[in-house]
Amino acid sequence: MSQQVDLGIWQRLTHLVIGLIILACLLGVFFWYLPVFQTNERMREQILVLERQVRVEEQKQKLLDAAIRNLREDSKTVERLAREKLGYAKPGETVIFFEPPRPPASEER
Repeated sequence: MSQQVDLGIWQRLTHLVIGLIILACLLGVFFWYLPVFQTNERMREQILVLERQVRVEEQKQKLLDAAIRNLREDSKTVERLAREKLGYAKPGETVIFFEPPRPPASEER
């Protein structure tokens, strides 16, 4: 039979030092990759912002596509825009323009 020699405090200190070395290695790896984690987080936030912008631009595109389709297919839309924006009228019609209300003049003293 083999006898185990009790090294006492030295065995405990050896286990403690090995544990501390492992912990230091793990902390070193963590802090080594910490900038990578932070960059990754910033990029994820940027992706979310860009995805929101894409959704907004897609909505604008749908509205513009609908407007183009209406201008191409609906003659009433073209007529209405010509009347509103350009002030056109059919022969015999009278165009009346309304001025926007003026703000009240302030009293000068």
